[in-house]
Amino acid sequence: MYDPTSPNAVDFINDAEILSTLEYASQNKNNIALIDAILEKARLRRGLSHREALVLLDCDLPEKNDAIFALAREIKEQFYGSRIVLFAPLYLSNYCVNGCVYCPYHLKNQHIRRKKLSQDEIRAEVVALQDMGHKRLAIETGEHPTENPIEYVLESIRTIYSVKHKNGAIRRVNVNIAATTVENYRQLKDVGIGTYVLFQETYNKEAYERLHPTGPKHDYAYHTEAMDRAMDGGIDDVGLGVLFGLNLYRYDFVGVLMHAEHLEASKGVGPHTISVPRIRNADDISAASFSNGISDDVFEKIVAVLRIAVPYTGLIVSTRESQSARERVLRVGVSQISGGSRTSVGGYVEEEKAEDNSSQFDVSDRRTLDQVVNWLIRLGYIPSFCTACYREGRTGDRFMSLVKSGKIANCCQPNALMTLMEYLQDYASSDTRERGQSLILAELSRIPSEKIRAISRERLDRIAAGDRDFRF
Repeated sequence: MYDPTSPNAVDFINDAEILSTLEYASQNKNNIALIDAILEKARLRRGLSHREALVLLDCDLPEKNDAIFALAREIKEQFYGSRIVLFAPLYLSNYCVNGCVYCPYHLKNQHIRRKKLSQDEIRAEVVALQDMGHKRLAIETGEHPTENPIEYVLESIRTIYSVKHKNGAIRRVNVNIAATTVENYRQLKDVGIGTYVLFQETYNKEAYERLHPTGPKHDYAYHTEAMDRAMDGGIDDVGLGVLFGLNLYRYDFVGVLMHAEHLEASKGVGPHTISVPRIRNADDISAASFSNGISDDVFEKIVAVLRIAVPYTGLIVSTRESQSARERVLRVGVSQISGGSRTSVGGYVEEEKAEDNSSQFDVSDRRTLDQVVNWLIRLGYIPSFCTACYREGRTGDRFMSLVKSGKIANCCQPNALMTLMEYLQDYASSDTRERGQSLILAELSRIPSEKIRAISRERLDRIAAGDRDFRF
């Protein structure tokens, strides 16, 4: 039986319910009356059920698809404005005991160079990231009980937060590590992580077990129920994601929305973010060997419908995607992107040679962070390095309530502008600085509160004079 309140993965990600939803959407994908009713509900900005969302995803009526994309753009503008949050991944170790068939870290791969950063090497990586202008990192490791124990992860987070180089500081460390225990999640919370991120890869249990033939990750239930344990351990913000291309995309689209519904029903707050990576080539992995890849058109529509279905949730696209693909999904819902990324262990200090590969996947968008910031500005977006909500305790249900009420705009808009000004002063090229300062002047007027607008203007002047780290 499908039960979104159940703690058991097979109940809240219920195969029979997903198959029934797939059939329902197939039968109703051109049902104009139903599609109009779903769109009318979506305009209330309170989200959609997994079944309603799949009807929109399956719809192939051109005029209705135009309406779907238009609504996605409207909802994104209402909740996120033109702000795009920037981050970078930091790979600590690629030692792993799992047998995942889509990841080059798998245990049987004898070709990839295994590497684990020491704390001194982590400091050097963080300095390199700070010199680029990053304030927010997502740390990544393979799953290995002796090489990458929880103690190593905790020590690494402390190291990252301790590094202050010139005007640089990492203000938020998100963590993407293997499913673990409530006690370990509690330790991660205590050391000050931002969001705990764990990709499901696929929600189809049979496909999941086939794709993860060996290692701790083979346990579907333990992996799928990890977010419940993380929230039981006190972590307010969690991030979901699937790896599109491993399984039928319609199944996993429904699965990730059911997971979001489960967190709302059982924990009182949905996911802080949803990531939408697509499978890419890497070392001994060929993306072409997986038959469920999706086109750019399908990818764009997935993002648009996710934005409509979970309007309060951040949507993330990484440098797996090309510049052109990222530009398409930015318009319809993405609110966070990585920039200047390296997916190799130690790759920020020294870009490694092809024959010395330790990367998890091939990067499609190889531009520098400054080039990405410049590009966003030219597209009319505000590149944001903001971490204020996390540091002010606006997480979990406190963050969601502010987003849903619209009051978050009085925080997010000025914080985005102030962190952009910091970047322009400390790290930007002359062209990026000139374009960014013009953008800030234009965007100041969009801060709703006159009082906060005046404070923001004064703080921007102080940042230009050398002060740092203001936040609402």
